[in-house]
Amino acid sequence: MSSAKSHKDHHEAAAEHHDKAAEHHRKAAEHYDSGDHEKGGHHAHLAHAHGLHATSAAHEAAKHHAEAHGDHD
Repeated sequence: MSSAKSHKDHHEAAAEHHDKAAEHHRKAAEHYDSGDHEKGGHHAHLAHAHGLHATSAAHEAAKHHAEAHGDHD
């Protein structure tokens, strides 16, 4: 796999995790609004996990960018 493709893959993964995080945040809000705090908490936890995965993928994309362009931390 080329570095450029890997870089793109990390950006795509970040976007997918951000989308999933947003979906779970919305589900959490719906459940909290209806008084179902157990399901709301479950979806809030999943939203947080997807947010962490998105951040990780974005960090990997940034590392690939720095490697490709000679940038340093």
